[in-house]
This record gives sequence, C-alpha cells and structure tokens, in this order.
Amino acid sequence: MSVIDILRLGPVMPVLVIDDLSHAVPLARALVAGGIRVLEVTLRTPVALDAVRAMCAAVPDAVVGVGTLTSPQDLADSKAAGAVFGVSPGLTASLLEAARQTGLPLLPGTMTPSDVMTARAAGLTACKLFPAAVAGGVAMLKALYGPFADMSFCPTGGIDAASAPQYLALPNVACVGGSWLAPKALVQAGDWPAITALAKAASRLR
Repeated sequence: MSVIDILRLGPVMPVLVIDDLSHAVPLARALVAGGIRVLEVTLRTPVALDAVRAMCAAVPDAVVGVGTLTSPQDLADSKAAGAVFGVSPGLTASLLEAARQTGLPLLPGTMTPSDVMTARAAGLTACKLFPAAVAGGVAMLKALYGPFADMSFCPTGGIDAASAPQYLALPNVACVGGSWLAPKALVQAGDWPAITALAKAASRLR
C-alpha cells in the first residue's frame, strides 16, 4: 500500500503520543471503532515502538505508522516493530535512502516549495505540510497547488476539529493530521467511549 493509499483511508490521521504502554491497545481499538483506522504513533516517548508492536498484534484493522522519524535507524526500528508507514518532520537524503532500502512508505515533512520539489524529485507524490498553521495553512496549500498540482498533502500542526474542514476541502489535501482525537486527559482517564465519539465525528468530516 502506498502512502497516498494510506492517507485516503480516512479524513483524519491522529497523531498519538503514548506515555503508558497499557493505553496503546485500548486507544487503537477506540479509534478504529469510531472509523479512524490510520494511526500515527510518534517516537516521542520510550514506549512508542512497543506501543506499535502491541497495536499491530491486537488491532489488525488499524493501519499503524510511526511519526517523528529523524534518522535511518528510526525508520529501521519502526519497520521492525511492524509499522506500515513512516512520517518525518522533515526530509533528508539519508531518510529517503533508508525508505528505499527498507521499503517502508515515507510521508516526509515539507514546509517550502523547495522541500516539495526535493520530495517530488525523489519520486514521492505525497508529503506532510508541517507545521501547517505556521507554514501558512490553507493559503499555503492553495499556493502550492498551482506549481504542484500532482502532489498530495497531509497538513499537520495547529489543526483542530474546527479548522480541519477548510483543509479537507482543498483538492491537494488527502487527509489532515491532528492530536485532538486523543486528548491527553481522556487517554489518562481511560475514557475510550469519549475517544470513539471524537473519532466518529472526525470520520464524518469528509
């Protein structure tokens, strides 16, 4: 499955920061129950890769990827943990080469036209716009559509349930990334029905 195929599975890709490994599986189940299958687990905590392993094993309907990839080793570790795609905050030649070698589909972060050109020259057709709100948001994506109509984007950073529809209405946006589907307070409280409700609302955004 290519990156663009993965992004088109739903309108929102939750960006998950998992501090407690015991939350991983119930969180994935809650999101999938709400119709959100594509999950990005960020490498921001010590248990992130173990969380990916647990989700992949226990929730087969989830399409689990790893975010915050900044080195080839991160990418290799993510693939070994069972991730089916990777997300990076930026784009480097070493990450591109590692993605080729491992075969793990990579969604690289871009912020400028030059970044997009680098990704396209490497044969990629989808990028993350990050940080989206700081990079110009909807206006930036509209501007990028002119010279890069063949590129699709997953804007992430500063997007919430209120602003997401503006992004999703754009022809070059495959989905949006956001953390609002798994608020820290709800995860820590184990309020999985509330997270499922947020996922159901997000799945109806497009």
